[in-house]
Amino acid sequence: MASPEAVGTAKRMPLLHRWGLLVARRRRLVIAISVVVLAGCALAFPVLQSRLTAMDFTVTGSESARVDELLQEQFPELGAEQNVIVVESTAGSINSPESRSAVDSVVSAAERVDGVTGVIRPFPGGPPMQVAPNGSAAIVVVGLEGPMADRAVVARHLQEAVEDVDAPGIEVNVTGYSPVQNDLMEIENADVARAESFGLPVAMIVLVLALGALVAGFLPVGIALVGVLLAAGAMFTLSHVTDFDSLTMAVATMIGIGVGIDYAMFIVSRFREELAVLGVTTREQREEIAEAVARSSSTAGKTIIASGIIVMISLCALVIINSPIFRGIAIGVATAVTAMLIVGVTLLPAVLAELGPAVNRGGIPKRFQPTEISANSDVMQGRWARWARTVMARPVVFGVASVAILVFAAAPIFGMRYGVDMGMSALDDKPSGRAATALAANFSSGAIAPIEVIAIGQNDAAMTDEERARLTVFLNTMARDSRVEAVLPAEFSEGYASAAAIPAVPFDSEAAIGLVNDLRTAAERAGAQGPEILIGGSTAEFVDLDEEMTAKLPLVIAFVLAVSLAFLIVVFRSIALPIKAILMNLLATGAALGITVAVFQWGIGESVLGFTSPGFVQTFLPTLVFAVLFGLSMDYEVFLIRRMREFWETTEDNEYAVAAGIAHTARPITAAAAIMVIVFGSFVTADVLELKQIGFSLAIAVAIDALLVRLVLVPAFMKLFGKWNWWLPAFRKSRDTAPAG
Repeated sequence: MASPEAVGTAKRMPLLHRWGLLVARRRRLVIAISVVVLAGCALAFPVLQSRLTAMDFTVTGSESARVDELLQEQFPELGAEQNVIVVESTAGSINSPESRSAVDSVVSAAERVDGVTGVIRPFPGGPPMQVAPNGSAAIVVVGLEGPMADRAVVARHLQEAVEDVDAPGIEVNVTGYSPVQNDLMEIENADVARAESFGLPVAMIVLVLALGALVAGFLPVGIALVGVLLAAGAMFTLSHVTDFDSLTMAVATMIGIGVGIDYAMFIVSRFREELAVLGVTTREQREEIAEAVARSSSTAGKTIIASGIIVMISLCALVIINSPIFRGIAIGVATAVTAMLIVGVTLLPAVLAELGPAVNRGGIPKRFQPTEISANSDVMQGRWARWARTVMARPVVFGVASVAILVFAAAPIFGMRYGVDMGMSALDDKPSGRAATALAANFSSGAIAPIEVIAIGQNDAAMTDEERARLTVFLNTMARDSRVEAVLPAEFSEGYASAAAIPAVPFDSEAAIGLVNDLRTAAERAGAQGPEILIGGSTAEFVDLDEEMTAKLPLVIAFVLAVSLAFLIVVFRSIALPIKAILMNLLATGAALGITVAVFQWGIGESVLGFTSPGFVQTFLPTLVFAVLFGLSMDYEVFLIRRMREFWETTEDNEYAVAAGIAHTARPITAAAAIMVIVFGSFVTADVLELKQIGFSLAIAVAIDALLVRLVLVPAFMKLFGKWNWWLPAFRKSRDTAPAG
């Protein structure tokens, strides 16, 4: 029978400590269950890949969304989206009998595709603009129905249908918003695979050097890959109720691998420390190994849970933006982070319990190994502790210099310009890219995504002659704009009219965005007395998304800051530390975005990174990067500060706690940051510009956060604040009985 003292001790054990003991003692059962679950996730992974949809930039309730709805309701034959089939003759004129017959076959194939609402053929009797002036090509306009995800599937089937047409002497390709998105999805998947093939091996090398052993170094990467697989299984389940696009999958994979490696590394690093403290040298010391697992779970495990919650709080803020692309990213990345946490507190402790001291196998030369894994080492005499004391000796100098550097780096954000680059330059070898090239050469590049115009009579009644006349004036004025190639004749349906304008400029260019803004201003003036005129189409969706993000960004920032502050007060049990952490994170995030503007908007280093600057950053980048970076940068803050608190609670010596905390965490933080920089930075090899920008921003931010913020600003300000770092109002009742870090 257990003694009262033993029972009391058990009751005082933190929950995660007890959980760690349970997992360690049932390690083989946990591993077996994990293998079964992961086998199911592996089977679901390719199915999830096939379900990925095109990116949906729609803003619910926006003008462009309303145009989409009205097109489907009032003009179903036109569809919610128009695609273009480009038919090029490779042997003579497109007007030859053989070529015309081939075009007829293409039209027939398109009409048989489910989801195609109507087809406008070039001849006989089609609009003259559908045949190239030199007679080398013709275009077939195809209407697609349904929401964005459905249209992507229809576009895929349309391309397959026209490719099956047996027509010697002609080349047939489909382009349009959904076909472009489908092809970009393939390229993004290839970009992710290439980035992983480069980033993961390099990450393994860094881990081995950081942790000092092959087994310890390989383990975090393996755990991160397992987490990605679990996340894919969860996303497959969620795909039955929501859509995921290729960007969501890419960002979820990127961030999931980064945080997964970090979380696993923190736990492995702490586990090896605990083995040294407990004097474990053989696998037969099962109770001591279980205790080491339990201690790691209650310290580093608690830290990664806190970090993961912070990341998910930041991501939840994206839901404020009323657009499917942000909801998808929020759900997808939160799923990936959750999967990493689950694997980190279940499978990883079980594997560590099975390995025991074997985690140290394959050790590199002793002088390169972490000093904290040796029972006889004194990390307070090491270089990281000396560095912390150096900074604390001159906190004002180091603090002011660091803040000045961050403010200087952040300065470009005040000249930030937004836009959308759909990555057309990456599509040269894809059907939509070949069709777009042919359009630009023979017709108009803007034909990929026409501007949609909907006119509505007063009270939805049939338009009066005066209203029709005002609409005609508006359309004629639009046709004279140099940015417009042609305006198709209006079609009428009861109280509605529909027309389409073919831009003379690329649909994702600043000129096209300016055209939409100008047309909406003119439409507002023209429609003052009726009819109401609405402007929609893909470019209009970009404009609406930009306006939505501009309006909602303050709310996103306020939500993230307020909830993060409240959560960090609980985690740090301090008032000063959360406020300081948030201010430093804002500086680091601003600096990362400022450098991103300098590179991708100004074009600094574009030849090195292999891109041509469009003169702006992707319109969704600042909001996405802020939410993700704010969460990620808290990882190191939580890991570092909680370790400092351990020493503060033992000694109540602020300088010692700061130096000891840095001495014990600087190596894993620096290594973890290097790994994240490698994982995120590997995405600058992507062909799609948005992945380059996201990967670059995240990599720069992590580097700034780990090196300048954690190793310079934190010790400087911790010194300046002194005991106020640890102050909490009188409602704090007691300290935890077990350390947490």
